[in-house]
Amino acid sequence: MSDYASIDFFTDQSLVPDPHPYFDYLRSQNPAFRLPHYGVVAVTGYEEATEVYKDTDTFSNIVALGGPFPPLPFKPEGDDISPQIGQHRNQFPMFEHMVTMDPPDHTRARSVLSRLLTPSRLKHNEEFMWRLADRQLDEFLCNGECEFISEYSKPFATLVIADLLGVPEEDHKEFRTVLGADRPGARVGGLDHESVGINPLEWLDGKFCSYIEDRRREPRSDVLTALATAKYPDGSTPEVIEVSRSATFLFAAGQETTAKLLSAALQVLGDRPDIQQQLRADRSLISGFIEESLRIDSPVKSDSRLARKATTIGGVDIAPGTVVMVLPGAANRDPRRFENPHEFDLRRKNVREHMAFARGVHSCPGGPLARVEGRVSIERILDRMSHIAIDEAHHGPATERRYNYEPTYILRGLSKLHLSFTTADSVAAVH
Repeated sequence: MSDYASIDFFTDQSLVPDPHPYFDYLRSQNPAFRLPHYGVVAVTGYEEATEVYKDTDTFSNIVALGGPFPPLPFKPEGDDISPQIGQHRNQFPMFEHMVTMDPPDHTRARSVLSRLLTPSRLKHNEEFMWRLADRQLDEFLCNGECEFISEYSKPFATLVIADLLGVPEEDHKEFRTVLGADRPGARVGGLDHESVGINPLEWLDGKFCSYIEDRRREPRSDVLTALATAKYPDGSTPEVIEVSRSATFLFAAGQETTAKLLSAALQVLGDRPDIQQQLRADRSLISGFIEESLRIDSPVKSDSRLARKATTIGGVDIAPGTVVMVLPGAANRDPRRFENPHEFDLRRKNVREHMAFARGVHSCPGGPLARVEGRVSIERILDRMSHIAIDEAHHGPATERRYNYEPTYILRGLSKLHLSFTTADSVAAVH
């Protein structure tokens, strides 16, 4: 391990398996700490992260997916660089998508999703989840083993979002094939920085543009028509590409969040037979288990903002143009907020205070959906597998586990999770 004082968080592979000792080091220096590279200020404290997330007037989301890469396309000038950000916005990675927008543009873009994320639509989507969970499990259950991410969490997350967005069922196979081979958000934040400037949602943009154009020409009584006919709060009609981008952002965010949540949760079930048994004995603990899985291994490792104005965070002076990088996984293990933060506590009282889905106006719109996907999946997996264990042939014995994580400074998630299991003697009734 390199010396923490000089290590480059953005490129050092040694931080990928377990970044938390490094996060603890940063927090021990100060909950907001200027890194030795790129002038970035890293925020590891819970209260400090909350302050950044909720202050959209001071912090812009334009660098949310790029962080310090590429460098700013302008030299910051004056006390408020908001005009410069606006002038050069189209030179930032993924500037077209909701995740990098600031109010009021972000507010308008997110309003389109409100036509979709209705209680009745989410209820129908959950009914689909129960059927889909069994369908995915049926594909490998008889084998007694699986690579969980490729065989369950990826296809499950992909098809749940496809159903929510109203993708025609005849197109589900194409979505699973294309996005199973190349998840749209997985390349963002690669340690080699080759993904800078790439729009990984291009294929999805094209698909949803064709859907929206078709429904505007010939409206139907389906979800895509509701999306196509959605209007902004002022009554104006969004451009087709604007509607498409709202849909594809939800697709990418929801897919990545859920795939990583499910793999982290199953890793805990395999590594902690005691927790697995407690969940089998008391299913009411599943919701808390999902939240603690999100807290202990947050899917988003870093979430960057650009300071528009001079400010102070955690006693650190921040100049306009500084990239301020919130580390949600670090904030979720801040001992000032969470007691024994590195321990997995199935009954943690304040677990829902975690910020795995961020905070404020940019809180992940796919968060509530991911929670339901997690609950449904764990229920059916426990129903249909009587014993779940980590496959030691791939990951080593319990005392010497070997796990590989995706090499990105933005996301946190396993690249593979091999499980072995026995099939339950009787399958519980399908919900």
